[in-house]
Amino acid sequence: MIRTREDNSEVNETEDQELPNMASGRHIVKKMGKRNMVSFWIFGLCNNFAYVVMLSAAHDILKEEEKPSNSSSSGNSTTENPPETTSHASNVTHLECNSISTGAILLADILPTLFVKLTFPLFIQKIPYNIKVSLVSVFILASFLIVAFAREIWLSILGIVCASIAGGLGEITFLSLTTFYHVNVVSMWSSGTGGAGVLGALAYAGFTTAGLSPRNTLLVMIVVPVMMMATYIFLIQKPNYEKNKKNEDSDDHTLLLEDNTPVKIHLTLGQKLLLIPGLFKYMIPLLLVYFGEYFINQGLHELLYFNGVWLSKSEQYRWYQVDYQIGVFISRSSVNIIHIQKLWILPILQFVNLIVLFFHVFFRFIPSIWIVFIIILWEGLLGGAAYVNTFYKMTNELPADKKEYCIGVATLGDSVGIAAAGAVAIPVHQAICNLNLKM
Repeated sequence: MIRTREDNSEVNETEDQELPNMASGRHIVKKMGKRNMVSFWIFGLCNNFAYVVMLSAAHDILKEEEKPSNSSSSGNSTTENPPETTSHASNVTHLECNSISTGAILLADILPTLFVKLTFPLFIQKIPYNIKVSLVSVFILASFLIVAFAREIWLSILGIVCASIAGGLGEITFLSLTTFYHVNVVSMWSSGTGGAGVLGALAYAGFTTAGLSPRNTLLVMIVVPVMMMATYIFLIQKPNYEKNKKNEDSDDHTLLLEDNTPVKIHLTLGQKLLLIPGLFKYMIPLLLVYFGEYFINQGLHELLYFNGVWLSKSEQYRWYQVDYQIGVFISRSSVNIIHIQKLWILPILQFVNLIVLFFHVFFRFIPSIWIVFIIILWEGLLGGAAYVNTFYKMTNELPADKKEYCIGVATLGDSVGIAAAGAVAIPVHQAICNLNLKM
């Protein structure tokens, strides 16, 4: 199931190591330079940063926008610090919930991504990479500015939609771009996306805990899209493209790599569609893992809070997100050490986490918040492992001339799983809250 790579040292010994491949009868040389490795890590960090921050801020966004309409003391109260004691000796309180699950934020954060990933791979190879990267940066910037200045829920949702579009377009763009570089840039991209989880959730939780308002925290983060563009313009060693426009229905172009080696890539729309069924063996395990973890994150995290601890309800939600993202970062950075071949094992383990935490919401059998932190860390480890091992496996197994398109399509796996989790989390969350469970 798990294979340890012992040849890692020879991959990293030199700045410019060559990897031979074959595509369309031509010899491809993919160079691994330190600048390219660092660039892909930064791309992963910047691309996922806004997405992570929006999910970390989901609880606060809903609470702030709902303040005028939630002054009642019903079972679905949104009090910042829920009462931790009652007149009863048993210290029993009722489960307190936002009237809208953060699954609503998750859907706004993933449905545009899902649309982008469903449609863009069919034509996105016709668009130059400099335009694609610029669009990603603009949408990230717009997301931070719109949410920071929003005073209505619909405007906050619009900002989240911008972050979603940026995330989906960026994932397709940069994962496709990895196919023209050394195979190890895939692990650097994945590690960067994991780093975005840790730094994004930690930055948001840290700034807000220190007293900075959620809105001002988002304004500080506009440095992220600036860093993405600066990396693409000044740091990465970019290949050159020569576009062949004889056939508008295909993506026939010549890629000139760093050593001017030409590579012909030609896929018609029909050929693209025929490739999709063969990708299900990669996409389905990824879909199931992400369904499990995002159902936990957006359907259950709000309901896992403990009374009488050093963190308020809102703070517990934020630090659960940080804990989860630490697990994601560790596993997304580990593919060159541990390579998981049997991807189907990961969704099984993830669904065990879901079942345990789901029943804990009803029966409160986990005695300590620290045990919940451990489970959530493990959840993040499984999610990150599924992501990086899926794309690393595809990079090593797919034909070189089909890799760019296939990897872009396979990103649908995690997005479909996340969207399904958000759709299910909303009614489940509301149903649990309506039960008025005692804690």
